[in-house]
Amino acid sequence: MKKLSYVFLGVVIGGLLTFFLTPKPVKEAVPVVIKPKGVIPVDQAIILNNNWTKYRKKAVDSAAKAQGATKEDTRSVEWSLDDIKDYLAWAQQEADTLGYSFTGIRVYLGVYGKNAGQSKQDLTTMFIAPIGHKNTNQASSVNISLQREEPIPVDPLNVGGGGQGDYP
Repeated sequence: MKKLSYVFLGVVIGGLLTFFLTPKPVKEAVPVVIKPKGVIPVDQAIILNNNWTKYRKKAVDSAAKAQGATKEDTRSVEWSLDDIKDYLAWAQQEADTLGYSFTGIRVYLGVYGKNAGQSKQDLTTMFIAPIGHKNTNQASSVNISLQREEPIPVDPLNVGGGGQGDYP
């Protein structure tokens, strides 16, 4: 009987040691995403969109029609999330290859010319271009860059889907 109690005690101690000494699966920490500067509330975006319609739409559409456009001008452009991610990764790679620091993007307005075909002729487009600055090898004890962010010589992203609707 005494031997049986030692076996039982050994099993209990072994079980407890196994429980406490076996590595537990680590829960992956969910990264905290901080809201970027410049994010505006949806209601403010609606006001901005309505103001554009109120103060600019008529002038922009009439200017496009005066140039020969056959439909209302574009007021928004959309790209898929995958296209944006792919473009940013590619632009980063190209900027690195060219010796630039890729620090952001700039959105430009453009107008298709007379040779763009009837569906786009004289209408607005938007494109995204990477901005940054040329990397320089200057030794400094202070890490402050006074360089202005300029477009990097990397092909911009255009050819998004055009939109006519109000926000949202």
